Amino acid sequence: MSKSPHYRKIIDLYPEEAREAADILKRAVPLMMRHALPPNPVHFALWYTYCKGRDEELKRRLDKAVVDYGGLPPELAEKMFREFIINGELDEARAGQQQVIELVDAIEGGISSSVSGSAAFQETLSKGLAALQEPVVDELPNVLSDLQQSTQIMQDQQEKFLYRLRAAQSEIASLRHQLERAHLAATLDPLTQIFNRSSFTRLLEQSLKVQYRGVALVMLDIDHFKQFNDQYGHPLGDRVLQHVGQLLRDLMPAKAIAARYGGEEFCVTLHDCPDYATAFAFAEQMRTKFMALRVKVRSTDKVLDSITASFGIAMARPDEGIESLITRADDSLYQAKRNGRNQTMPAVDDAACA
Repeated sequence: MSKSPHYRKIIDLYPEEAREAADILKRAVPLMMRHALPPNPVHFALWYTYCKGRDEELKRRLDKAVVDYGGLPPELAEKMFREFIINGELDEARAGQQQVIELVDAIEGGISSSVSGSAAFQETLSKGLAALQEPVVDELPNVLSDLQQSTQIMQDQQEKFLYRLRAAQSEIASLRHQLERAHLAATLDPLTQIFNRSSFTRLLEQSLKVQYRGVALVMLDIDHFKQFNDQYGHPLGDRVLQHVGQLLRDLMPAKAIAARYGGEEFCVTLHDCPDYATAFAFAEQMRTKFMALRVKVRSTDKVLDSITASFGIAMARPDEGIESLITRADDSLYQAKRNGRNQTMPAVDDAACA
């Protein structure tokens, strides 16, 4: 069974001495007050990390949140806390969970072998018992009777043992199923049932390490999503997000990975993508499907038919890290928004391939 890797603890993220920490805190607290955020531990951790200035993705996400929502909604704050602050702890929990699954696999395999061996032994005993029932020598009836009785007892014990093994095997199979479901729940976004951000970034990073050629990143953002929430309420907004999740699941080509990256922002990684034109065609197909989405407002029976999204695309380059690829795709996404929304834009370096 493989050893679990070492993950950084939360305390490792904050090595500052008292004076430096106090200086960071002096900058974090006014930001929380400016955005009317209660100074709870979640907000403290997020804005303290923001003011350290070492996590550009967290900074981008917080800046975007306060622009889009005029603050930081509790659900989004909790999600970002999990993704940026305690992500290492979650990775460690996932590794421990995987170890348990491996252990269960090993135990289940051992029990399967024991069941098979015991069944064979029982069959041998049954044959021996049948042979002993045939008298061989007249002088041995008492010996044979005793042996027959002992064999029968052993056979009864084996049957009971087999019953217990099968029951244990069934319980372990059930436990393994529960562990796999828990592992899946830690991997997926609960609302949209596609990958969550931490799982997505982990998979994308692995892909870039193996082979960057043919990897395209498509980022998309639902246009005017804040207006949906403001006008119709968050329940309707959640239904829109669920429809988007279903749409992405339906349209994913082979080996593609889709994820909810945060709020109303989604990502798709395409593999074996030969060129920008192929990625662009996929993004345009999604954009067209978005415009065909229809969501009914239950309180008024009104049907919303104006759902659109903006798309940005970046093709992975040699020796490119995940942060660079995401930044280029994100920049192209926001260029699409600045150009009027409901369109697809390539990254600057990919524009020549368009």
